Amino acid sequence: MSEFKAMAATRTGLILFALVLVFGTFAMTGPRAALLMLVGLGFGLVLEGLRFGFAGPWRVVITDRDSRGLIAQFLAIGITAAVVFPLLAAFPEELGGAHAPVGIAMIGGAFVFGAMMQLVMGCGSGTLVNAGSGNLIALVALLGFIGGSFLGSLHLNWWTGLGSLPVYTLQGIFGNSAGLWVTLIALAGIGALALSRSAPGKRMPPARLWWAAALIAVLAVLNLVIAGQPWGVVYGLGLWGAKLAQAGGVDVAATAFWSLPSHAERLDQSLLTDVTSLTNIGLIAGAFLVMRWRRVPDAQVVPISGGSWVIVLLAGLVLGYSARIAFGCNVGAFFSGISTGSVHGWVWFFAAFAGSTLGLKLRPALLRPAVASGTVATA
Repeated sequence: MSEFKAMAATRTGLILFALVLVFGTFAMTGPRAALLMLVGLGFGLVLEGLRFGFAGPWRVVITDRDSRGLIAQFLAIGITAAVVFPLLAAFPEELGGAHAPVGIAMIGGAFVFGAMMQLVMGCGSGTLVNAGSGNLIALVALLGFIGGSFLGSLHLNWWTGLGSLPVYTLQGIFGNSAGLWVTLIALAGIGALALSRSAPGKRMPPARLWWAAALIAVLAVLNLVIAGQPWGVVYGLGLWGAKLAQAGGVDVAATAFWSLPSHAERLDQSLLTDVTSLTNIGLIAGAFLVMRWRRVPDAQVVPISGGSWVIVLLAGLVLGYSARIAFGCNVGAFFSGISTGSVHGWVWFFAAFAGSTLGLKLRPALLRPAVASGTVATA
């Protein structure tokens, strides 16, 4: 009975924590910020609670011929696109897509990102979720990601100067209606190819992932409507790094990227005024709530060697840097890019998936178990 009471008290405390987070945001910044914090919490609850991810499903497609997670991703993107394409057409001034140019640096950045995310077993959202749920490897990688995203913003102009195409969208090429159909048919076609190459029993997602895909799509649409822009991760982490550098005496506002009016304004304001930071914070908190609700022990990590921790930190740094020059991670470029019609989202997907095959080879070679363990840590 005492254990039951302790569990009830813990869960009551978690509910109060979530309420304080949302209503505290409302009191400090207003209703829009509170709604975005709530959306971020939703992302964290779904991603951790229903075990919906991006890096892991790509890994098992390659290693185990298991396409269930990838199909769930395509389903979520397709549902989102079916709602978002008409919204973008109806409200072009109020809503914007995750549209970016395809270029040399973008393709290379996506490839490197794919490799690094398999090394640390987490993309942008995955690193946030894993850190929130108590994974020490993810927490170290997140610190590197924050620094890397900021450093990437300082060099972004140089990288884009290597050459890029104009911004192309499927709406611009085919029109709104046809562009949506091209997106859905492409998702179905790649999904069918993945299914055809999958092992028996590893083809169709379980009910858990069907629900997760639908909920992620709902949250992504809400994010777009409330924020005016699609779900993203990388910009918020880069902003955190910029604010830390500024606090350390660096004249961040004098740099090319952060001197632009929109970025300079965010540097001067609270993180709770930045839409991407709000959902990032909410996502971490949502994963933490799920972990505590389930009473999962802290520090979910198998010990790795001291040198491997350095590798994780450096991999996180490269992860953030490459995400910045590739105009997004699995969320901002792949999920939001494709679901809003950006051609760069498709190019990002193929480049990052190719990079994942390299990352899976690098992981056992670079991450070593602690001497007393005998097993390699998984994040």
